[in-house]
Amino acid sequence: MSRKPLNSVILVMGIALLVAASTTAWGEEFYKGKNLRIIVAFSPGGGFDTYTRLIARHISKYIPGHPTTIVQNMTGAGGIIAANYMYNKAKPDGLTIGNFIGGLVQQQILGNKGIKFDGRNFEWIGVPVVDHPVCGLTKVTGIKNIKEWQAAKKPIKLGGIGPGGTVSDAPRILAAALGLPLRVIDGYGGTAKLRLAAEAGELAGGCWSWQSMKVTWRRMVESGGVRIVLQAMDKKHPELGNVDNAIDFVKTDEARALLKYGIHDTATITRFYSLPPRTPKKTVKLLRKAFMATMRDREFLSEAKKSQLEIAPVTGERVEKIVQGMFKLDKKMITRLKEILVPKL
Repeated sequence: MSRKPLNSVILVMGIALLVAASTTAWGEEFYKGKNLRIIVAFSPGGGFDTYTRLIARHISKYIPGHPTTIVQNMTGAGGIIAANYMYNKAKPDGLTIGNFIGGLVQQQILGNKGIKFDGRNFEWIGVPVVDHPVCGLTKVTGIKNIKEWQAAKKPIKLGGIGPGGTVSDAPRILAAALGLPLRVIDGYGGTAKLRLAAEAGELAGGCWSWQSMKVTWRRMVESGGVRIVLQAMDKKHPELGNVDNAIDFVKTDEARALLKYGIHDTATITRFYSLPPRTPKKTVKLLRKAFMATMRDREFLSEAKKSQLEIAPVTGERVEKIVQGMFKLDKKMITRLKEILVPKL
């Protein structure tokens, strides 16, 4: 290598090190003695809350200044209240992180009037795991597989949180794509409340991620009180080899497309963490780096393993690309998804 290119490389590396040192020094000064608040859009005890509290226990060590992390639950309207708050009221200063559900970005595209944000303008930090939606039904329903569900004499009552959430959207997509007799009852605020309602006989069950259900509903799943009767991702989960997968039962191109756009694509960004619009880029970069470092932390991974929480992170950069791509969806499919997923007010 000639002296000139070598000098150029050294110069670039030197500038990078100076920028990194400057960012660290700024972060140390800014975050020291501060509280970092993480707002969860769903109730305590559910999957979103469980993942967030685990992350909150470890992320501070990777943020210069080591702020105190505080988890706040801001429930309502299937996560819309928290999402609207993050977009319109939270200060873009790097002290407030939002954890709501990816399906709300699609709800914006579909024209949900309750949404007061533009998903293209959030700053995305990352996702701890790609979701694998499943449907769990209580034993008293007598349903053990998709064929028995399709043959049910009356609609099965499933709990919902609100439009834009997997718990509400996934079963509605499955009903349209596979002809499943079901009725979604929204308003449960989170899977913790939904589980209690199902155990009390008020509901037949619900549909949300296996990663969450196997942990938060472990007792009922392991005892057989709840049966996983259907999964809904492009490929079967390794732990659910004997459970029917929705994609294997589609009969039309439209049904296949509904599963892809209504469930598969949004599952990748279901559990994202975000910052308000106009958050400084250096802050976004710092928190993205801290998030991914947390995902590799040995103590974090050990605690996740003990709690049976899967970790398969998605970077903030990838989340940003996925969100931008969602806004390029075909108009015909948007219309069909809107018919299925957006409530008639």
